[in-house]
Formats: sequence, C-alpha cells, structure tokens
Amino acid sequence: MINFILATFVLAQELPKIEAPENLEEAKEMGEKALKEVQKQLPGIVEKIWKEEVLPVWQKMWEWFKNNIWLKIEVLFQKEAQKRKPIIEEEFQKEKEELKEELPGTTKSLWEKIRELLK
Repeated sequence: MINFILATFVLAQELPKIEAPENLEEAKEMGEKALKEVQKQLPGIVEKIWKEEVLPVWQKMWEWFKNNIWLKIEVLFQKEAQKRKPIIEEEFQKEKEELKEELPGTTKSLWEKIRELLK
C-alpha cells in the first residue's frame, strides 16, 4: 500500500517538458548545448567510473593473484634455489680457482709490457 502511495506522489510531480525543435536551427542549438554539457561532465563521469568500478576490480584481481599464485611461484623458486645452491657454490669455487691460476700469468705479462714501454 505504501509503495502505491509513494508511486502516486512521484507520478503526480510535473516533469520538465522536453519539446521537439521547431526548425533545424533550434535542433542545432540544442545539440550544441547538449555537447557542451557532455564535454563538461564526461571527465568527472569517467573518473568516477574508474575509481568506483574499474580500480576496485583490478585491485581485487591483484590481491588474489598475489595471495594465491605469486606465493606458490615464490615457494617453488625458493625450493629450486635451495636445490641448486650446492651446484652454484661448486661452480663458484671452480671459477675462483681458475682465476687464481690465470691471474699470475696475466700480471707477469702486464709487468713485462710496462718494462718494455719504459726501456
């Protein structure tokens, strides 16, 4: 019953009348006026849609990805790094030894080159 009464009050209010343009010039003016109004309000409308609808959806998607997928990737990466750690350390030691062996030969040849330049 209350809904019926409220609907009657709404219908009883006078709505502003929109009249059809009488000539082409009047239609053009109405179009320009509508275009200016749209140009004024469009940035605010787009911003509101972006902030209230688009951004929250993307934020929820990012949070879900970060909490579900990214954590699993991180755990897998850490496990793989732990598996490869001894191999990497072994390779590092080999490289270190190779450099120790090559370094004295390099410094001698460099020192000899400096001697030759000074002579």
